[in-house]
Amino acid sequence: MTFNECKKGLGSDKAFFIKSRFAVCNGASFLQTWVRNNRPVGESMFNVRVVGTIAKNSRTIDFRYYFTDFETSGTTGAAAMPITTKGSIPKSWPAGARYTRGGNKPGTKTFAELKALRTFHETVTAKPGQGSSGATDLLFAVYEPVISYSPPAGWTLTGALGGKLFMLAPRWETATYLANSTGGGNPEKKGAATFSYVPTLTLSAKEGALERAEAQHIRQAFLNPQDTKPYMSAKKVPGQTAKDPLHRTVSAKRNEDNRKAAVKQCKRYWGSNYTNGGKKECDEYPFASTYEGAAEPDYDADAKKFNFSAKPIAKDDNKAGGLILKSFYAKNRILDGMDDGFIVKIVG
Repeated sequence: MTFNECKKGLGSDKAFFIKSRFAVCNGASFLQTWVRNNRPVGESMFNVRVVGTIAKNSRTIDFRYYFTDFETSGTTGAAAMPITTKGSIPKSWPAGARYTRGGNKPGTKTFAELKALRTFHETVTAKPGQGSSGATDLLFAVYEPVISYSPPAGWTLTGALGGKLFMLAPRWETATYLANSTGGGNPEKKGAATFSYVPTLTLSAKEGALERAEAQHIRQAFLNPQDTKPYMSAKKVPGQTAKDPLHRTVSAKRNEDNRKAAVKQCKRYWGSNYTNGGKKECDEYPFASTYEGAAEPDYDADAKKFNFSAKPIAKDDNKAGGLILKSFYAKNRILDGMDDGFIVKIVG
């Protein structure tokens, strides 16, 4: 993510912007009112934006700081004002994780020095073996840029003397079913980092889209669930909002059980020849590769029965949708279980 992408994404009113699970940013403005003899005599300001990026299959996160828009008016001591920048990690789950820092982030620079310097970066790396969830070795943290400053001798500032930018949420794991699970022979580099935000799987219902029939089916399940099969009066399928996301399962048995439960409904409503001689397949939503799939009530007594949709669609469309989903899982490093999730968006 470039500085301009971050600036545009934040606009004038957002505390953070997410481009992907590998590129996020936050920002804040800092205003100083200068006082002498108990009277305000001038103002100064500057903006800080922090862009966090992660290279493919890397455990190192790069946080690039941008100090811009330095302004003064009236009489101030801004030029000599010391400004301290810290990249705080106030929380880790599990607690006690250790991180390796790198980069060229200075501790303290004056207003004038930062105006000239403009940008610097800090890297944060977490070694494997500090996480939870068994082989997944899952480590969560929050990274919080902290800015503080104080007036030079002979000056007084009113208001807050700094502030914290919106917390970013990095995650590290070594899931065996995701890329770089061995580190290419270097165990200390196995796994990767991402940012812990709910990603969106986008499917197209536009004419000509390879997955069109599947996207149309999911849209129907979202907008008109009462028209989908099997019938259930209170049907509301998950995966539409971040508060009710889908969760991936890598269990072959769970996948198969979900498919069997969906196929049972395709046969029930469209007959044993629902494939129309092999031209169609039973498409299901939520996907068979999620915990919310058709067989969920067999595993969770509290799950609503029939809270899914099954429908025969063109075989090619179903396969295209499946390939898109598989690629999405890999690209976004979607984990098995409730510690991760994603939503679905239909366009066109």
